[in-house]
Amino acid sequence: MNVAEVRKRYLDFFAKRGHAVIPSAPIVPENDPTTLFTSSGMQPLVPYLLGTPHPEGARLADSQLCFRAEDIEEVGDNRHTTFFEMLGNWSLGDYFKKEQLAWFYEFLTNKEEGLGLDPQKLYMTTFSGDEESGMPADTESVDIWKSIGVNDDHLFTYGAKKNWWSRAGVPTKMPAGEIGGPDSEVFYDFGTLHDLKFGEECHPNCDCGRFVEIGNSVFMQYVKQSNGTFKELPKKNVDFGGGLERLAFAAIGNPDIFMIDVFDTARTVLESRSGIQYRDISCPTPDVGHDMSYIRSFRVILDHMRAASFFIASGVRPGNSEQGYVLRRLIRRSIREADKLGIKEDVLAEVAEGFGSAYAETYPFVHAAAQTIRTELEKEEGQFRKTLAHGMRELEKMGDTIDTFLLYTTYGFPIELTAEIAAERGVSINLDKVREQMEAHQALSREGAVQKFAGGLADQAEQTVRYHTTHHLLLKALQMVLGPDVHQRGSNITSARLRIDFSYGQKMTDEQKAEVEKIVNEKIAEAIPVIRTDMKKEEAEKLGAEHEFGASYPDIVSVYSVGPLDNAFSIEFCGGPHVSNTSELKGTFKILKEEASSAGVRRIKAILQ
Repeated sequence: MNVAEVRKRYLDFFAKRGHAVIPSAPIVPENDPTTLFTSSGMQPLVPYLLGTPHPEGARLADSQLCFRAEDIEEVGDNRHTTFFEMLGNWSLGDYFKKEQLAWFYEFLTNKEEGLGLDPQKLYMTTFSGDEESGMPADTESVDIWKSIGVNDDHLFTYGAKKNWWSRAGVPTKMPAGEIGGPDSEVFYDFGTLHDLKFGEECHPNCDCGRFVEIGNSVFMQYVKQSNGTFKELPKKNVDFGGGLERLAFAAIGNPDIFMIDVFDTARTVLESRSGIQYRDISCPTPDVGHDMSYIRSFRVILDHMRAASFFIASGVRPGNSEQGYVLRRLIRRSIREADKLGIKEDVLAEVAEGFGSAYAETYPFVHAAAQTIRTELEKEEGQFRKTLAHGMRELEKMGDTIDTFLLYTTYGFPIELTAEIAAERGVSINLDKVREQMEAHQALSREGAVQKFAGGLADQAEQTVRYHTTHHLLLKALQMVLGPDVHQRGSNITSARLRIDFSYGQKMTDEQKAEVEKIVNEKIAEAIPVIRTDMKKEEAEKLGAEHEFGASYPDIVSVYSVGPLDNAFSIEFCGGPHVSNTSELKGTFKILKEEASSAGVRRIKAILQ
């Protein structure tokens, strides 16, 4: 069973059970400065999980494109990838535990409608309770699993760190008003040998790779009170997420996620260029003396180039900040791993072509961007070789006092390469110290990523909302002054200012900027109502509603109009939030800066003062 079949079976299964199948949100979120990428299936649906009615109803299902930068260091084992699709189904105050657990089990084991997995290879975990917060064990889920036919020896319980979900983490860290609840995970047992370095006993949450999580049902049933206690929510939600790729490699029974079909063409390219057959070295067991570095190099390149292909096709370009920096890091890590495989010539563009073809039917925008992907990868690969040369010069200046951490974090010089050169010179490097520095560095990065994601869920501060509405006014004013071909190509909205990237091929004149400011300020002064309307996508398109280029939208969409639809100043596909009237914007709109962002794209930073 290939990836496309698993995806289709899942969506068809839940559509048959009353779920509206909605398209994936973009992997690069719009109008959200708090997160660089969509990192989970539930992220685009947070407003609806918090109470906003969804235009498609109370039962939803989708396959969401995701990327987790904090997992970069994890890539190299049999199951971790930075880029993945998250299959999801949601109940917004409709069904709950009984239906959810039974349906997911049926999908996993049913041969006609589902994946036909062996029930004896499935293990379930539930919440064991939390003494510190007083939260009880989720015995209800245990009873449901048993009623389905799951034996006691396939049921495990864990504490809040493993089987509790909230945006803030464990129950004791949740602020008053925060919602959360227990979750129940399902693991697939590949039956590989246990590695004793991960502990005496193997169990579902062991990191040896034998057990792989393939799905997690989160039950949002509690809200934290101001006195620290918890209260049951009147409307409970189900948030399920299951990694498509993980379900696919469980379906083929191969304990290596990089053996699923979407990697086949790209993997063959690496085999041909390196002269190493991946099938001969994949899935090693502890008693087999395979060289693990080759396995890791293959996996890093395959994962990173798949992510890079989707990023570039989504408009991201290599750079030194935000999404561009993450893309650059993926490319540079891949070049170094290609070197380890003995591939000294450019290879990344050829690897990436395999993903364009693998996803041509499901995500045609990646295939359509093939030439752009090739151009960007070839350019970046050449530039990084210059970076390596620069790093070598800096290393030479250091003499016998080589600062490995500085070379890596400042110049992008790989730690392994520094260590190799130092060994050749007879210079000792304290790799334990470097490892500590890197762990501290990565911990800060992960903390920042978590904070950004958490903030992205909650950041609906009044001033941020005002700038969101101002952003709509600005885009329309730019179209009026510069022409109808102007469209948004990116945005970043904080409580301090707004930023918009838009398609336009030349620098704006002072007169044009002044005219844009005038239009926006006029609309603020006119006190125009801002109205949300749910309607059919075709109707919104007929009205000329502004929407993201190349994005997919459900049949029913939300649009925000500045003014009534029949006489609106602007209309955009948008999930909100916004002010209810432009008079609430409170201030004079002022453009702070107008500059080039990339070829054919300009950038404006502006404030309300």
